[in-house]
Amino acid sequence: MVVASPSPTHPEKVQFIELPIIDLSAERSKVIKLVIKACEEYGFFEVINHGVSHDIITRMEEQGLGFFAKPLGDKQKAGPATPFGYGCKNIGFNGDVGEVEYLMLGTNSLSIVERSYAISNDPKMFSSAVNGYIEAVTGLACEILELMAEGLRVHDSSVFSKMIKEVDNDSIFRLNHYPPILCNNNNNNNKDPSFHANKVGFGEHTDPQILTILKSNDVGGLQVKSQVDDEDHGVWVPVPPHPTAFCVNVGDVLQAMTNGRFMSVRHRAMVTNTSKSRMSMAYFGAPPLHTCLTPPIELVTPHKPLLYRPFTWDEYKKASHSLRLGDSRLPLFKAT
Repeated sequence: MVVASPSPTHPEKVQFIELPIIDLSAERSKVIKLVIKACEEYGFFEVINHGVSHDIITRMEEQGLGFFAKPLGDKQKAGPATPFGYGCKNIGFNGDVGEVEYLMLGTNSLSIVERSYAISNDPKMFSSAVNGYIEAVTGLACEILELMAEGLRVHDSSVFSKMIKEVDNDSIFRLNHYPPILCNNNNNNNKDPSFHANKVGFGEHTDPQILTILKSNDVGGLQVKSQVDDEDHGVWVPVPPHPTAFCVNVGDVLQAMTNGRFMSVRHRAMVTNTSKSRMSMAYFGAPPLHTCLTPPIELVTPHKPLLYRPFTWDEYKKASHSLRLGDSRLPLFKAT
């Protein structure tokens, strides 16, 4: 039986704080310092002046919204998501659900062309938009990862970026669509006909990959978990929509490869009080399956011993698939 993700057993705290927005066109040394600080404190930041053209973003948004506007039967022709294809409500392999429908794709250009025939009435236009977008955000991810390596004073500044440049990288691209949830006023005490419920669209989790680059439309819903309060409970921080920014998430692999210096951010998507649906476009940069993941030697010292044992991406990915969405995975790989 499919069940919803477990409800929190303690009152949740939501706090509006200013999250880092980094201008990538600023002086390089300043950008590097800001990126390192954001990764250490939040595991999350936004970037502006990132070099990805408005046209590339708009084309991808139009194709995504066009797909989700189709009748359910037509969308299901692109599924089921195993893992690639169309999915609805079910998240992962172990019973988690959310108020979301999605389209999952690999990042290999030829596979996208092939899958486009089941997705779009104009497969050439769809595949062109997706491949153009993936190429652009992969370049952005590589730029950010190289800034990180420089800031960490790692000799090889491509130590992180080269993993997602490999031909057989395991990166994925995911379109998430969150329709607004209208409450039945007969079942609640709110007499306002415009009342909407706030429901979980995509439950609390970390991303297992290296880095996530996310763009969404002008509807809010993304929240990241920030500092721990006095009772050891995290504080949820809403991320307001930004017209031009990309969100950047540190993933589990990057936390392990920085020997715990960067934090893999816990985050979620809520279906908010709005009559408009939210769509997000997420690129998850991942290494090839056979890649052995361990920190560069500069990040392991007598004062900062190795936190996680070496593991392959294939090993970590299998562990991730065996757990619930909100489960912590990195503790399974602690060094002994």
